[in-house]
Amino acid sequence: MDFAFGPEDTAFRYEARGWLEDRLTGAFAGAAEAAEAAGAAEAAGAAGAVGAAGASGAVGAVGAAGRDGRAGQDGQSGWPGQNGQGGQVGYGGEHSGGQGGQVGYGGGHPATPVRLAWERELGAAGWIGLGWDADHGNRRATLTQQVVWAEEYARARAPARLGHIGEHLLAPTLIAHGDKEQQARHLPGIARGEEFWCQGYSEPGAGSDLASVRTTAVADGHRYRVTGQKIWTSLAREAHWCFVLARTEPGSTRHRGLSFLLVPMDQPGRIDVRPIRQMSGTSEFNEVFFDGAEAAGTVGGEGNGWRVAMGLLALERGVSTLAQQIGFEEELGRVVRAAAAGGALDHDPVLRDRLIRQWAELRTLRWNALRTLGRTGDPGAPSVAKLLWGGWHRRLGELAVQVRGAAAAAGPGPWSPSYELDALQRLFLFSRADTIYGGSDEIQRTIIAERVLGLPREPR
Repeated sequence: MDFAFGPEDTAFRYEARGWLEDRLTGAFAGAAEAAEAAGAAEAAGAAGAVGAAGASGAVGAVGAAGRDGRAGQDGQSGWPGQNGQGGQVGYGGEHSGGQGGQVGYGGGHPATPVRLAWERELGAAGWIGLGWDADHGNRRATLTQQVVWAEEYARARAPARLGHIGEHLLAPTLIAHGDKEQQARHLPGIARGEEFWCQGYSEPGAGSDLASVRTTAVADGHRYRVTGQKIWTSLAREAHWCFVLARTEPGSTRHRGLSFLLVPMDQPGRIDVRPIRQMSGTSEFNEVFFDGAEAAGTVGGEGNGWRVAMGLLALERGVSTLAQQIGFEEELGRVVRAAAAGGALDHDPVLRDRLIRQWAELRTLRWNALRTLGRTGDPGAPSVAKLLWGGWHRRLGELAVQVRGAAAAAGPGPWSPSYELDALQRLFLFSRADTIYGGSDEIQRTIIAERVLGLPREPR
């Protein structure tokens, strides 16, 4: 793609920037500041596009589909900061959404009501659904304008999004594969910023190898009863709905006999959401247990779940990574400032070289994202992108503690029994997983070797 910003994109940028400046005041500005104080990679997360299955997050699932059903996948987590590292910290309870569409948060996080209001603000102004087709979105935007919006949102440090999974994954999937009734039921609520979704793909033993899912769904009249476990499910406590990949054909294996189901989360006694506490001290992921939970129906028909699931993972083609890189740039700046404040830049030429290399590699990430933006039919592009940014971000986490020396092992304040970390310490701990979630580096290299280079297939 010959990517360039034109005059219309510039005008769109000024419109987006002006709207964000007008709205990001008072409580809305405070929500973003609270996320930053908690150590969130705020700019990356605020972009709201889904690392869940983005150009970097699709993790080559499409390239792997159709061979033996193996797909690099663990899209729920996305890149850190979309709701990680503080953006979704400690709501103190499981999902308790009611029929009226309200979401309960147990103990609650001070920014949570503000983030809910912010989603409605975005929907009312037509900023949700920019990439949907003309019949369903609030307003239409070209691919370059979608990039402009993501970049401006990230630069403005707007509140971390709650609705990105519904907007960027579920909605386009319903537009492509759903029926008119499903579209009429769910798209307006997503567009208004009132209906939130989570993704039920990964399971224990079926993460990067998604086709090994064991969650089952049994037909019960016009509905299904879902039983099984999903894991690494972002926003499970906040979501009203979950789209679930489950096995509906008894005795089926791999990618055959799977269906894509829509499951309401407000089913006490049938759905149990348990936060997963990580070594960073945050709990942005969850495990979800289904015990005969009722599904509202299938998307694409029974037995076609693999095709629909792979289409979902292929939806995002690069917009998210450009906004993600703005977050990375801010994190890099924070690390450089810490190095300068501690005097490391004055006496450690090796460290200076690593920081310069980190800066140069970030520019390479941007140009690679621009090069592949909007491109289809390239099975290796998502895997290459994931390898690049996953390794880059993990190395940045290592630098975040290296520049501080022994002080990096101390907490930000006086000792206390509570688990306290500052932003750079969270960056280090969270980024250790960057080369694992979203499809591990090993999976990405296998996809590139087999699907791009044509090397002999790995024994299975």
